[in-house]
Amino acid sequence: MKKFNLFLMCCFAAVIAKAQTPEMAKAIVHYKFTHVRDTTMRDKPYTENMVLFLGETSSAYKSFDKKTQDALMRKQLEQQIAEQKGNANMNFKITNNKPTTRSEIYQFPAVGKLMRKESLITPYLIEETMPAISWKITADTATHGTLKCQKATGHFRGRDYTAWFCPELPFRAGPWKLNGLPGLIVEAYDAKKEVEFKFDGLEQVDATKPVAKVADQPSPTGAFMKFNGDDEGDPNLISVPTNAVKTTEKEFNKLQDAMRKDPQAFMAAMGGGAGPGGNMVRSGGGAITGGPVRTVINVGPGLGGPQMNNPIELPEKK
Repeated sequence: MKKFNLFLMCCFAAVIAKAQTPEMAKAIVHYKFTHVRDTTMRDKPYTENMVLFLGETSSAYKSFDKKTQDALMRKQLEQQIAEQKGNANMNFKITNNKPTTRSEIYQFPAVGKLMRKESLITPYLIEETMPAISWKITADTATHGTLKCQKATGHFRGRDYTAWFCPELPFRAGPWKLNGLPGLIVEAYDAKKEVEFKFDGLEQVDATKPVAKVADQPSPTGAFMKFNGDDEGDPNLISVPTNAVKTTEKEFNKLQDAMRKDPQAFMAAMGGGAGPGGNMVRSGGGAITGGPVRTVINVGPGLGGPQMNNPIELPEKK
């Protein structure tokens, strides 16, 4: 019996290892994300372009706008370095358009695991159990783009959701943390239309085509282009960041609170402070070192956006 149990444990470990092995995306889905963050300003919801990479055993959900802006910011920095070449007193100014979602969601349905990447100068990785949503599939159908979809309803994290999924696309995945239907979740929204994921296009990944830079083609209608920043290699490769520090939700919240209270002190403690005689230019997002003379500290507006009274995950009513 002990040998048999050991055999089962080895088999399960092999499944986990295979499920979390980096793999190329087979398809990419674009979504228009809308969220009423402040219920006193319902006519001004937060909007963002998001993208979902679909692999055979995994998926990755990220902000398309963040990758686009990060690439444009890097381009600004490269231009300013070239313009100030030979100047011992370099000074950089990096600008950004708007706050974007820093979180990246990685789902591994085969082993019931979800991982969330967060960034506070240093990338962090928080592991969660894959949400189990009790969906009720209905007979209603609709077409989204060219995709024939079926309707399902379910309750998740304090909200009642309607989801439209495509049975012809055998991916048990969807935007954000939504999952568990027998087909790709193409569109979803809660009962109050405070959280919406609207379908904005689907494309097949062609591994034979060269990948363009985001800064050269910022439109979200094409393929997800290469980001010249903290992501290395092919952007169509679904892979949990290997340089991320594993932490818990509780510990990450402590770090996030510390950064919000005093961004400059936090960055200095994390090794991102200004160098000798350096200036701090506050704008954009991230931290960029400009050489031995100057360091540019790049802090996002509001450190992740405006304060909200209506988070996407609500406490369950008792």
